[in-house]
Amino acid sequence: MQSSVTCSLSVEEVTPTGSVLKKSQHRNVTLTLGRDEFQEIQLLLDLPKKVTKFSMREIVVHKKFVKDGKATIKLPEQRLQLMLSNCPPDKLAIFIKTLQAKLEVLRQKGFVSQRKRLLSETARSFTEISPLTVKDLQVAQQARKGAATGAASKATTAASTTTGTAGVKRKWPTADGKENAAAQSKSSAALEAKRKKLCSGISPSKVIALPVVLNKDQQAVLEAVKRGLNVFFTGSAGTGKSFLLKRIIGALPPQHTFATASTGVAACHIGGTTLHSFAGIGSGKGDLAQCIQLASRQQVAQQWRKCHHLIIDEISMVDGDFFEKLETVARTVRKSDQPFGGIQLIVCGDFLQLPPVAKGGTPRFCFQSSAWHKCIQTTLELREVRRQSDEHFIKVLQAIRIGTCPQFVLDTLHGTEENHIERDGVLATRLCTHKEDVEKINKHRLASLSGEQRTFKATDSEQAYTSSLDKLCPAHSILHLKLGAQVLLCKNLDVQRGLVNGARGIVTGFDGSDSLPVVKFVCGVTEVIKPSRWVFKMGMGMMVARRQIPLKLAWAISIHKSQGMTLDCVEISLARVFESGQTYVALSRAKSLEGLRVLNFDTSCVRANADVLRFYGKLQLTQKIMQPPKPATSSQQERTTNSTMILW
Repeated sequence: MQSSVTCSLSVEEVTPTGSVLKKSQHRNVTLTLGRDEFQEIQLLLDLPKKVTKFSMREIVVHKKFVKDGKATIKLPEQRLQLMLSNCPPDKLAIFIKTLQAKLEVLRQKGFVSQRKRLLSETARSFTEISPLTVKDLQVAQQARKGAATGAASKATTAASTTTGTAGVKRKWPTADGKENAAAQSKSSAALEAKRKKLCSGISPSKVIALPVVLNKDQQAVLEAVKRGLNVFFTGSAGTGKSFLLKRIIGALPPQHTFATASTGVAACHIGGTTLHSFAGIGSGKGDLAQCIQLASRQQVAQQWRKCHHLIIDEISMVDGDFFEKLETVARTVRKSDQPFGGIQLIVCGDFLQLPPVAKGGTPRFCFQSSAWHKCIQTTLELREVRRQSDEHFIKVLQAIRIGTCPQFVLDTLHGTEENHIERDGVLATRLCTHKEDVEKINKHRLASLSGEQRTFKATDSEQAYTSSLDKLCPAHSILHLKLGAQVLLCKNLDVQRGLVNGARGIVTGFDGSDSLPVVKFVCGVTEVIKPSRWVFKMGMGMMVARRQIPLKLAWAISIHKSQGMTLDCVEISLARVFESGQTYVALSRAKSLEGLRVLNFDTSCVRANADVLRFYGKLQLTQKIMQPPKPATSSQQERTTNSTMILW
């Protein structure tokens, strides 16, 4: 529902100067937006011992920390502050947008006078507010744009006409006393530019957000999570697993939800931390008694007890022995006999991609552990590929994913060897199996460029964590660039314009006093790239931030570091493939066959783990058995059509 949220609430009564007179705190309070008998907006607070309603006419909303599940709603007329926390971030964002848009629409219509209220004999009522519509957003947008235009006009008038005691406009004199038309024209142009800037502050793309639609498979996963089930969901590359994880994180209370992943790169994509960092048991190589001892430290144990929902991304790279130790640690530290100590597990990944690192041995996957069968209650698969749109390319990738290489796959990939995928000076990014090769290639190619080298140093909130942030954050602490450097964007800046994680470009200049890089991207956009900010949850609940230019050198990148990226133009040499699933991960980064060049390809590069294939074979058989029978008639089918979920 867009009209209600459940969260922790602090209610503060304040003086006209803002001093707090009285404060009360409540947990699990439901706030509901509705309309009274005059169709004006009210906010209903379902407190433990009473239900309170507030009229919503003039409000001030502070929503800087909505992504953290926090917001403040000030009611100046009632001299109240409502401080919301531990609210599912996505739901809170929808709630606030609904409140602001509906209130703006009502403000345009006009409020009912106090006299009319007193004389009315209409019975008091409260009905939940209707869902937010595009029309509501358009009205709110026009109202805000009108307010911005008014403010700009006032600023223009005040700046361009300075009046004396007689109210006469001052002219622009020259040295000989004549009006300087050129100076007046220049000033008018500057003022007009300022007015346009103020008026363009609200764009339709910001106010009227496009709906994000979850497909049937994704919705099934989200519903299972909301029911409190321990869920494992899988799917091939490009089926929207990370996207869905972000929606799941946005649907859960932040204070009790911990997002983790097996690698720092994957953790960064979902705004979390590594599983090892959360667990607080070091590398996990020690015996069980040592792991329990480490996890029993006060701050670590508090984090374990605080966790109600644990998200684990890229589960394929988590060792089965480590997963078993975690399950025992969770039960011991939380003093609970329930699987994983009663924590809800939301596990995501594709076991046909990169396996756990096993030095000198055979990798043991999580699904091969007893803890897996004890904890995971339901398994679901995402089947709709969204990264690639070419059906033929998708069939090629699906064949390689399961370790097969029929003739059409050979012909297709050999046919890419002659692809000319360079465009507008942007060269293909080479995916490498070893990170040492990546460093050598990038350093050599940067050194070969003429011109001055610019260095950009990251600003870290905690210097002691710089080395840890280099592993977690896609942006390194030190970035060297030159004119003509091949780069890729390592953060989503503007999805609608194509400025997404993995977008390829070339440095065409340096702008401003800070010499910020100007990058021309393959998508056709030329942009000045400003520093971005990443925030990470480290061990013991500490929050650490890094601010850096969101660019990486892109002559080469490792297959591991490419996870989660969609690359416009990529060249892959598969001569040194050493892991099952490595070829599939590399090839599936490409957006299309036209932007892909494969070198040194033969059938020996295609590998899939036999144990994983058996696991997925059983999974598919189970899903077929559990599928309900098809409806007998078309009328029955119409009545059981699946609904879609829209998140504004």
